[in-house]
Amino acid sequence: MGATSIRVLCVDDHPLVREAIVQKIVLQHDMEIVALAADGQQAIESYRKHSPDVTLMDLQLPVRNGLDAIRAIRADDHEARIIVLTMYEGDEDIYRALRAGATTYLLKNTLSDDLVRVIREVHAGGSPMPADVATRLAEHSRSESLTYREVEVIELVAQGKRNKEIATALGIQVDTVEAHLRNIYSKLGVKDRTAAVTVALRRGFIHLR
Repeated sequence: MGATSIRVLCVDDHPLVREAIVQKIVLQHDMEIVALAADGQQAIESYRKHSPDVTLMDLQLPVRNGLDAIRAIRADDHEARIIVLTMYEGDEDIYRALRAGATTYLLKNTLSDDLVRVIREVHAGGSPMPADVATRLAEHSRSESLTYREVEVIELVAQGKRNKEIATALGIQVDTVEAHLRNIYSKLGVKDRTAAVTVALRRGFIHLR
């Protein structure tokens, strides 16, 4: 590769996904893979070691998740160019990733020749945003977000916990849990626990593990 090659760090915990990305990158005359990472901590260490031009970052990672890795990398290098490449398609996922410092956001189910185009645009200083991602982000701006405590509550609801169990787990009163649930229902536009969990999952406030 020449001196002008775009040096790419690929971060994903699935070997087949990493292999697919590598195969796509090596076919490009102006790109090279400088490192691969399978978890968030490896991503941070690889970035520090190799200083890539562009990083491809999944969000669902072991050890440290993608958001943590993005924040740590950006703390080290505020000019780091990071492309999120993930299956998470909720508007809250997108909002959190961009707020953490990601340059743009791509969904794996659209992985195609667009990836190399976006890598080139990001390397050149751009912030290309796919139309479907931009639409979800616009929807987020028109919706109310959940507080940190409300996210904790709905995560426990998703685990099947009842109000008394949630109160014990969080060290709060049962009536406080009930108040949080009323706020959650209002913000998500639902009327019961099942619907609240469904919407919270779809929008990316919580994820099944």
